[in-house]
Amino acid sequence: MPSYHHVRTSTFDVRLRLRLHLLMVAIIFLAQSAYSVMGFARPYSRPANHAKNPLLKTTTISDARSANTSSRVVRLSQSTNYSDRSSKRLRIKTKTMLSSIIATLLMTIKPAGAATATAEKTKTMLSTVLAALSTTIKPTGAATAVAAAPSYHLTRILFLRMLAIVYIAAFSVAKFQNKGLIGDRGIAPARLVLNDCQKRQELRSARRKEWAEERKKYSQKGSWVMNKLSDSRIATLFRNKFWFRTDRADRPLPCLLWLAKDRRNLNPWLDGLANTGLLLSTIMLATGSANALLIFALWLIQRSFMSVGGVFYGYGWEPQLAELTFHAMFLVPLLSMDPFFGSKSGVFAVPTLVLWAIRFYLFKIMLGAGLIKIKSSDKKWKPGDMSTMYYFYETQPVPNPFSRQFHFMPKAWHKFEVWSNHFVELVAPFLLLLPFRKLRLSGAIIQIMFQLTLITSGNLSFLNWLTVAPAILCLDDVFLTNNLSSFAQKVLIGTPMTSSFAAQLLHTPLPRKVISLAFFILMAKLNVKVVQNLLAKRQLMNASFDKMRLAGTYGAFGVVAEEREELIIESAVDANGPWKEYNFNVKPGDVNRTPRWISPYHHRIDWQMWICAQTGRIERNPWMLSFLLKLLQQEKDVIGLLESDPWDGSGTSPKYIRVEKYKYSYNKRGSTPYWNRERIGRYFPYGQGVLTEAMLKDIIRGR
Repeated sequence: MPSYHHVRTSTFDVRLRLRLHLLMVAIIFLAQSAYSVMGFARPYSRPANHAKNPLLKTTTISDARSANTSSRVVRLSQSTNYSDRSSKRLRIKTKTMLSSIIATLLMTIKPAGAATATAEKTKTMLSTVLAALSTTIKPTGAATAVAAAPSYHLTRILFLRMLAIVYIAAFSVAKFQNKGLIGDRGIAPARLVLNDCQKRQELRSARRKEWAEERKKYSQKGSWVMNKLSDSRIATLFRNKFWFRTDRADRPLPCLLWLAKDRRNLNPWLDGLANTGLLLSTIMLATGSANALLIFALWLIQRSFMSVGGVFYGYGWEPQLAELTFHAMFLVPLLSMDPFFGSKSGVFAVPTLVLWAIRFYLFKIMLGAGLIKIKSSDKKWKPGDMSTMYYFYETQPVPNPFSRQFHFMPKAWHKFEVWSNHFVELVAPFLLLLPFRKLRLSGAIIQIMFQLTLITSGNLSFLNWLTVAPAILCLDDVFLTNNLSSFAQKVLIGTPMTSSFAAQLLHTPLPRKVISLAFFILMAKLNVKVVQNLLAKRQLMNASFDKMRLAGTYGAFGVVAEEREELIIESAVDANGPWKEYNFNVKPGDVNRTPRWISPYHHRIDWQMWICAQTGRIERNPWMLSFLLKLLQQEKDVIGLLESDPWDGSGTSPKYIRVEKYKYSYNKRGSTPYWNRERIGRYFPYGQGVLTEAMLKDIIRGR
């Protein structure tokens, strides 16, 4: 028979080992619980009884919705604090479980009279612990909701509305400016681009016909079927109407203006496309929803303007908008306009692969913008100098009323801005691609705040608004409902069509999975050269490497000027004067005029004049010769691009024109005039001469 001492020692060893094991269980479970509450948990699949969760009281919405749809939705307002309540319940259950473990451990410290009694108590303790663990780990509605895969339906609504705002701005610009820029009597008529493409198509078609005739002399085994397909009417039509109609870079030009019968009368087509785009984007803004057909129509209209827009549609944000729209085409249903499209039992999830593709799209935009600065020849972006922001607010393309305030901030603040810019563009983009929710949310918020800062400090067209759109898709529905006020939810998300929230997520249908996978593989392939360009020593800015321009590389402000030079156009009736200046809508001219805040709207001619002043001689900007000629001819649509006509109401027309160059700088805050300016010299014609209508025609004809 064992001694009392032996029994006592054995009991103590058992208790010690048991306490250690239970302590390890408690620590591990506590870590897992905190991991789930913080939002880093591995997502579970939603159970079939998720719709019966008492936290989500299913209600019907408007009579306009069908009975099938109303059975799977709940009010957005009832799901606002959903995650908070779930997290609270999980914390309460975790605390209860730990209390049970601690109480059980205390019981084991009491001395036991015999080994049998210890075994009984150990058995009772284990039963209590197991019961506590099973109660906590059981997938109840609250715990499952926290760990459930995030949904992106409300996020998609907000994304589509932001994209719609960008398109409304873009098509408003097209409606009010395209006739003067690329219209029938505009600066660079669209028909000239179409005619050049037509000539290239006819030349290529003739060459291929000769090649086909030559090919008949040689027979190749197994090539008969391919030859028949290549020579079919459909293949020939595709080549002649699309593939052979290319620009000077050998890229096909998808353009609806090819449908016009008379290319000398394209103004109605330009207005019609702009009005159609405005209508479709307004529908998307009002409903917060879209289908693939609507998105494709927006993409095709945007590509049509890009195809014939020349230098006036050569800015980086034009292909950037087209690329994001192409991505959005695979983010929405094919035909349904229901933002919660699904079946009787639930809502189809937003395609995950498309979400990641859009996040990579934002990643490459921001990283490209940062790398182009580091690799540029401008030392002001580099450590040791970091003085870029001393000059940026004064020399940027189109300042706004706040630009002067930013300009006169302390130099220490400007250096901090440069460091912050490098962090946002070179470090923070990597947060967008991480699988951890908290870090991805942080990355999205950083990018959104950065773009809002740029919007307040200058008129950079709709570029910053466009960059906010993909950042929204790095958020999720739980974040929006927990961080937006009720009013903000109603304004940004809730409409009669989208005032409901999915009660149950369904797996994506197989055809949609296949399409999403094919899209993801396509974009991955197209972005290989984009990544190679980002890593290259001589990085290209605002370029594409595929013929359809579906994926591009972007960047901006690799070099920032230290002085602002402006071109001032003057005309006169007599060569000896007096000379009258042409005032533009937002470009600095009149030294007493305060800059305007027009973003996301954009005056293309104003921006192009800034580029012309930056790039040197007029030979690099041949469009300006046509612009000067149209001003002398008093062309109505071209004059409409300016703030006013200096000869309006005078009863006379100008006969001479010239372009002067001035250096502009801000006057001190609160002082007048707003700008200081100093004449540099004559920009064109060179020397001290002047231009007439006949001289400009001869120069243009000689080109």
